[in-house]
Amino acid sequence: MAEPTPEPTGLTPGPPPGPTPPRTLRRRARAVLHRATRHPRVAPLIHRLAPRSVRSRTTLAACVSVAVVLLAASAAVLLLLHVNLERTVETGVREQARAVARLAADGRLTPQLPLEHGTDFIQVVDASGRVVAASGNLAGQPPIAPIRTEDGHNTYNVHALGAEHHQRVTTVTASTPTGPVTIHVGASLRTADAAQGLTTAALAALSGLLLLTTAVLTWRATGRALRPVEAIRAEVAAIGDRDLARRVPEPRSDDEIARLAHTMNAMLERLEAAGTRQRRFIADASHELRSPLTVLRTQLEVALAVPDPDVRTDLVAGALQDTERLQALATDLLLLARLDATGQDRPGRQQVDLAELVDTTVRARGPQPHPATLRVAPGIVVPGNPQWLGRLLTNLLDNAQRHARHDVTVRLHRDDATGEAVLDICNDGPRIPPADRERIFERFTRLDDARSRDDGGTGLGLPIARDIATIHGGTLTVLDPPGPTTFRTRLPISTGP
Repeated sequence: MAEPTPEPTGLTPGPPPGPTPPRTLRRRARAVLHRATRHPRVAPLIHRLAPRSVRSRTTLAACVSVAVVLLAASAAVLLLLHVNLERTVETGVREQARAVARLAADGRLTPQLPLEHGTDFIQVVDASGRVVAASGNLAGQPPIAPIRTEDGHNTYNVHALGAEHHQRVTTVTASTPTGPVTIHVGASLRTADAAQGLTTAALAALSGLLLLTTAVLTWRATGRALRPVEAIRAEVAAIGDRDLARRVPEPRSDDEIARLAHTMNAMLERLEAAGTRQRRFIADASHELRSPLTVLRTQLEVALAVPDPDVRTDLVAGALQDTERLQALATDLLLLARLDATGQDRPGRQQVDLAELVDTTVRARGPQPHPATLRVAPGIVVPGNPQWLGRLLTNLLDNAQRHARHDVTVRLHRDDATGEAVLDICNDGPRIPPADRERIFERFTRLDDARSRDDGGTGLGLPIARDIATIHGGTLTVLDPPGPTTFRTRLPISTGP
């Protein structure tokens, strides 16, 4: 007896029309989708339907991700189920075919063959195409002829069974005393198809439930996570230029949103401080300008009313002094505006010989009102703007000579440990209280309120000097005693040629 050899089989009850290649289907689908999205009415609709909020996009992304995973898992389950069910059916059909092949080899075939459980039909055809044996449901029927499909499988026309459902057909050949025969054994896949359909429906229902649950949970979780962000946005939107004292709510959690709220409040604090400084600066500047203008107007009115030439000359001289003071104040205000606009941006850089600049500036001032002692180390070069560095030095010298009793000392040396130039300007005047050592660098601040404005300056010299030092990457501080009152400026030394 020859070992039965299975041949490729089909699953449809009749010969289907030739299928369209998958590549052609994908190309047609892409073309249709492209035309649809480019349609003048469809494109705006797609744009309007696209989710715009973070909450909607997050929910959509979560649902799409879960849907892709569920689709892949469902496809894998259905594929495994399909393979296992068909393998079970095929195993039963093959065992039936082998049993019939053994009967044929022994010459014990009967015209009507009994069907075992799970088998739908049996037909035995000899080499001449004559049916020599068949199951009762195919008695008197012509031979079942295989039809070759494009994918290399065989399909059989089993309409004679009177059933429209899938069949698994196994074909084997066997040797008999009268010659070789071909045995066709078929089994119904109705049970397998029903199981697959039921499983597909269950997976679809379960996947829909899981997608709905994912959408609801993601929507609620995202809304809860973004609720502090919306509160921050609403509060910031309500804050105006006169409501900088308000703060955004900070969540209790220690996450990114809480850090965002903390950073936002810190920025609002800086804005509030900057606004307060600006308003105070405008008020102080207005006061500083109004006082000399009032005095100047009074002097001019008196000069017009008094015919005495000597008195008029004195009044005009006083008016000229007030005009010069106004001019100096306006120059300081313009320089402060330039420094504020420059901020942390570096000014036009040159290689400035700081030792030469100090020596030239001090000697040009002369011994009045107090002589200055120089102790300058040569060859110290710093990068920066020579005009601004000269203004820093002039302001510090003006302050030192204004408050000194007898002597002013200027020292310049190199700090090799930090790579900085250290400029000390000392005077033997009154000590500065520790509480005022930072306040003196605020604009329009004067510690000598008992003096006249002419003697006490405008209160802008030290703030301008510190701003210039800061812009050049340095610092300006007041040293602690003992010793004379010392203003120390540190500037980075040039490292290039």
